[in-house]
Amino acid sequence: MEMPNVIQNFERFRDRGFEVLAVSIDDKKDAWLRGIKDFGTPFVQLSDLKGRNSELAAIYGITTIPANLLVNPQGKIIAADLRGKALTRKLEELFNEL
Repeated sequence: MEMPNVIQNFERFRDRGFEVLAVSIDDKKDAWLRGIKDFGTPFVQLSDLKGRNSELAAIYGITTIPANLLVNPQGKIIAADLRGKALTRKLEELFNEL
């Protein structure tokens, strides 16, 4: 349900340096690829196809979906689990568009 919001924010802020790296916890390749196609996601998608045992998700302690992290250019996590308008407001703040 959150993917359309992420895509909209990506389209709005990508020219300002906003990047999205999506990590899926799918365990079936066909379902994962179908989801990418259905949403038309315009950014990098990763999955190790290990489902809830994903090593990629474990690195950042992600145990629920959807989850998101805003990471600054220095690699520091500056916000987590923002959804809907909260994500948009934070990006507007970070890119000084209030």
